[in-house]
Amino acid sequence: MVNLIVETSKYLMILLMAVYTYANFRFFSFQDQERKDKVCARQNRAMFAIHFLAYVVLCLKTEDRELQNMLLAFYGAQVVFFLCYIYLYRFLYPNVSRLLVNNSSMLLCVGFIMLTRLSLSKGLDKALRQFGIVVASALICWLIPWIMERFWQLYKLQWIYAGAGLLALVLVWIGGNESFGAQLSFTLAGISVQPSEFVKITFVLFAASMFYQNVDFKSVCITTAVAAAHVLVLVFSKDLGSALIFFISYVFLLFIATGNWFYLGSGLALGTGAGMLSWQLFDHVRRRVEAWRDPWADIDNTGYQITQSLFSIGTGGWFGLGLCQGLPGKIPVVEKDFIFSAIAEELGGIFAICLLMICLGCFIQFMMIAAEMQAMFYKLIAFGLGIQYIVQVFLTVGGVTKFIPSTGVTLPFVSYGGSSIFSTFILFGVIQGLYIIKRNDEDERRAG
Repeated sequence: MVNLIVETSKYLMILLMAVYTYANFRFFSFQDQERKDKVCARQNRAMFAIHFLAYVVLCLKTEDRELQNMLLAFYGAQVVFFLCYIYLYRFLYPNVSRLLVNNSSMLLCVGFIMLTRLSLSKGLDKALRQFGIVVASALICWLIPWIMERFWQLYKLQWIYAGAGLLALVLVWIGGNESFGAQLSFTLAGISVQPSEFVKITFVLFAASMFYQNVDFKSVCITTAVAAAHVLVLVFSKDLGSALIFFISYVFLLFIATGNWFYLGSGLALGTGAGMLSWQLFDHVRRRVEAWRDPWADIDNTGYQITQSLFSIGTGGWFGLGLCQGLPGKIPVVEKDFIFSAIAEELGGIFAICLLMICLGCFIQFMMIAAEMQAMFYKLIAFGLGIQYIVQVFLTVGGVTKFIPSTGVTLPFVSYGGSSIFSTFILFGVIQGLYIIKRNDEDERRAG
């Protein structure tokens, strides 16, 4: 009976995920707000149904009664959080983008499901820790739209953004903790913090502030020099995944601000050359490239992680093995860099592709907000953060599927990691602030 429920729920979750994803794109076809709200309500029902089915399966696959009780309590706490997050956001900010609220909730929901499954044998340690970080981050980031509505002269703080960002990166370079060959974080009061996750936000604010005030050649040179300093410090720290995200977002911000194709072409050419140089300079980069080119040649060492990832994705097929039916724990650091492989193995390739489509839906919404903003400062912020978001998704999924070499970055809102979760909440909070400002201005014009 248990196996029948597990197997049936697997297909139901795929169906519900497909319904949610269809609604995600159907939303963009409507102009009428009432019809958009109905689509969002359909998404909410699908998400809560997926969440419920997943935890039913997790409880059924757990024989320990105490652990079952923990799962039920944890499930209840998540339901309360999602209800508060979805409906209190709408209460606090009537003009909030419901699509972004729903999509962030859906991504968090999938992340909780997989982290719970992966930490069952360890008493839900990482899942519970992640939940605490998510709740705290959500509470703090609810203030971001309020701040943005009242402090509109944020573009005057460009050197504060640059100074704080560079200082944080330099501190990690000098005394940070090393992880997999790169200096990524430092520890404060027993808590590991990865500053590059937050500097991504200040980096975009700095570039947007500079380009909003002036785009003459001198200003471009100064801004480029400061941006290059960010990237170089990350390269010296061997955090090449973050360096790539910073570099790509800056090149496209420069192009959007100036409309100069020479900047875009030369920037991309320079990035290609820098990538080739990093392959020659850094041993861990060479190992990752070699593992990408032929992981089977050293399957027990450098190629182990990527081959296990490919085995997981291939074993899961289109429909997955079902929760607790696979072996995702065999992938090193699966809960961080390779959580997409675990999702594909147990929830299926269709489910995983739908998850990617949800990420794409977030990116489309970011770009639509950027296109509709009247102020260039706000336009550049939305565009820069959107580029950072989609590049990070591409690097994560591309790495686990062997499309590109692994870069060690997380899947936003889904992977385990406090800094990643908090910074993504900030990113979505800033975008929501821009959307709310735009909607409030439209309401005022109609009322006038």
